[in-house]
Amino acid sequence: MRILITNDDGIRAPGMQSLVRVASQFGDVKVVAPDRERSACGHSMTMRDPLRVVPYAFDGLEAYEVNGVPVDCVNVGLTVCWPDGCDLILSGINNGPNLGFDITYSGTVAGAMEGAINGIRAISLSMATFVTGAPAHYQTGESWLMENWVSLTTTPEKPLTFLNVNIPAIDYTELRGVRVCGMGQRVYKDRVEFREDPWGRPYYWQGGVVVMDPDTQPGTDVEAVSQGFVSVTPVSLDWTDRGHVETLSKCLGHPATGNSR
Repeated sequence: MRILITNDDGIRAPGMQSLVRVASQFGDVKVVAPDRERSACGHSMTMRDPLRVVPYAFDGLEAYEVNGVPVDCVNVGLTVCWPDGCDLILSGINNGPNLGFDITYSGTVAGAMEGAINGIRAISLSMATFVTGAPAHYQTGESWLMENWVSLTTTPEKPLTFLNVNIPAIDYTELRGVRVCGMGQRVYKDRVEFREDPWGRPYYWQGGVVVMDPDTQPGTDVEAVSQGFVSVTPVSLDWTDRGHVETLSKCLGHPATGNSR
């Protein structure tokens, strides 16, 4: 199996090391990852600046660090490492959850998304920590992935779809199992905060506190992880609200096209 690995925490991140250790047991691994943290870059790509691709010493593997974002890394990897294509793209293991709406911001998820766009089986993996400074428990993620590798990487594929996996950051023995589920909601309050620098000049800092009530989100990744389950969510790149196409078409006075269902 030919495997390309990336992330958004940077090539030196401990989660990358955990992912490489597992994947190396099952195939030929090559690594292309950002040269620094690129969290919350979403599915962006570098268009107007050159990409610098530098070899990186990674336990004897072919590996490169790139001054770009995860999407750049996937495309560089498919050009430099696997010009004839690969069988699997893995992105992670991320330090922090990628649940619900957060997948739209996540560079980790974007790496898997780019794999799906290229027609390659892809999986994003994250350790769901919710307290700043709390242990990430990468060993839990490593052990879970090792145990579930075969089933996770041989599930029936659907075009333009990838898997988003969130593993609770707890001891491995405390995991309660796996739930295949849909996306929940993670909404932030006080997202943009006004501040002043030491010279009294105003600026704004974006972040905010997550407002998340698992009890109101049954059957979602948010609920699963909060209850100690690993969440596995199949994510489709087709964001069309097909249930609304016909109604919208009637309102606009135009028939729906044949590709609307």
